[in-house]
Amino acid sequence: MIVRIEWQFSHPRRIVHMAPKVRRSIRRAKEASVQGWVIITSLTILFVIWLAYHSMGQPDWLAAAPPAVAELVGLVETAGAFTLGFLWFTLWWQRQKSHTSPLPTKDLTELLALSPAEFERYVAHLFSKKGYRVKLRGSKGDLGVDLELTRPGGKQAIVQCKRYHNTIEPKIVRELYGTLVHERVSHAFLVTTAEISDAAREWARYKPITLIDGKTLAQIAVALGETAVPAHKR
Repeated sequence: MIVRIEWQFSHPRRIVHMAPKVRRSIRRAKEASVQGWVIITSLTILFVIWLAYHSMGQPDWLAAAPPAVAELVGLVETAGAFTLGFLWFTLWWQRQKSHTSPLPTKDLTELLALSPAEFERYVAHLFSKKGYRVKLRGSKGDLGVDLELTRPGGKQAIVQCKRYHNTIEPKIVRELYGTLVHERVSHAFLVTTAEISDAAREWARYKPITLIDGKTLAQIAVALGETAVPAHKR
């Protein structure tokens, strides 16, 4: 049995019009992240310079200071080292999460604002929630395959991600079917932000292909963690 989703867009023009606002929000978040890296890097450089200056010899002004001042300087150096270490670890952890986790996308507007690579990672996350083992493959020479899926039972499938505004026509589905045959897998998924034409759906009928359009994908996004990407059953 092959599960297919038949829902369509309701207001595509409005969605496209709102997308730039979301893009600006994402750009501001990225700019803030870059500023954080710059600030922490600058503080680290200054701290290392101070440690180098201090380690080369006791500064005259510090040697002449009361013992309490020297102790205070030592405490500040220790606290600074721990603080910078914690900040670097936090930045590294956030960077790792950004590579392995998708943006907290909730609707089609935000999905349209993602870059192609971000969209692929987001779709990969949905499939992993379903229980697939997912491998990102999208690159030059990928033959139209963005994700490779493996079910616990060992069956394999492929996914093509298309962050489109235009309607998906039969040509794209035919090409995906050709890729399915070439890859020798049991199933193929087309996941898109766009509408899927009736002709494309009809062409995919009775074939091992699941078509997921934009509105459906947005509803899956809203229910992330509760509703997963539909898969066919054998």
